[in-house]
Amino acid sequence: MQIDHVTVCGSDLEKMRSRLAAIGLETEYGGAHANGLTHMALAEFEDGSYVELIAPAEGADLAGASGMMAGWMPLMLGDAGAGAWAIRAPGIQARVDALRGRGIEVCGPERGGRAKPDGTRLEWETAVVGPGAAGAVLPFLIEDRTERVLRVRGRSNQLGVTGVAAVVIGVRELEGAIRLFRRAYEWDGAALEEHPEFGARLARFAGTPVILAEALATGAWLGDRLERFGEGPVGFLLSGVRIENLQPSWFGKQVQWLEGKIGAEVGLIEE
Repeated sequence: MQIDHVTVCGSDLEKMRSRLAAIGLETEYGGAHANGLTHMALAEFEDGSYVELIAPAEGADLAGASGMMAGWMPLMLGDAGAGAWAIRAPGIQARVDALRGRGIEVCGPERGGRAKPDGTRLEWETAVVGPGAAGAVLPFLIEDRTERVLRVRGRSNQLGVTGVAAVVIGVRELEGAIRLFRRAYEWDGAALEEHPEFGARLARFAGTPVILAEALATGAWLGDRLERFGEGPVGFLLSGVRIENLQPSWFGKQVQWLEGKIGAEVGLIEE
């Protein structure tokens, strides 16, 4: 499982770009999506993964949102922050067929695209895996139809991040979510830890970017977020930066949450 990109949802793209720049990650404006409803910017990393910032385009008729964007629109308008994640899927139809064969709901593949500010046309296919909005719990799949290097080139950044290492996914019931991932990807069991400082019980599948989080107590921030936005990513952990100060360890890895969060937390994990 290789992360293609993670998506941060908000109502104002320039405000999100400024907040990401404040923690040392500059973004490049990527243009409007083919649906005419949204536009985006991205922070690219050396391993080819990236953080996508997505927001409604100025003057867009949001009542016309359908498909993937209909699921994301409440996250954008509610400034949810972390909202979705995608994995690379060469041979996307075969991936879709395999998931359906394991009893996993899949919608698509469907064509999508956007025009870059320089006029370059990008095209891809995506498939939404599992119930709910695209990339909420199970990642959505993406396969480029134009050359991927046109969509993301990979580059260094001021902070020193080399890629997206993990996605922290808020779920209502940890054991059920573990069973879902095991059925979808035929993984072994997950390691469990409790983290009061994060307000969650965590599960991680070894060798994967998946960390599941279940609220430890009612009324905590995670429970409130699940109530407002439903299950889905609540934070993204970026890799490649040495963490100098002693921080809480998650599954043997030092984790540091950054100030200047974008609605939901953005942090570092020392891989």
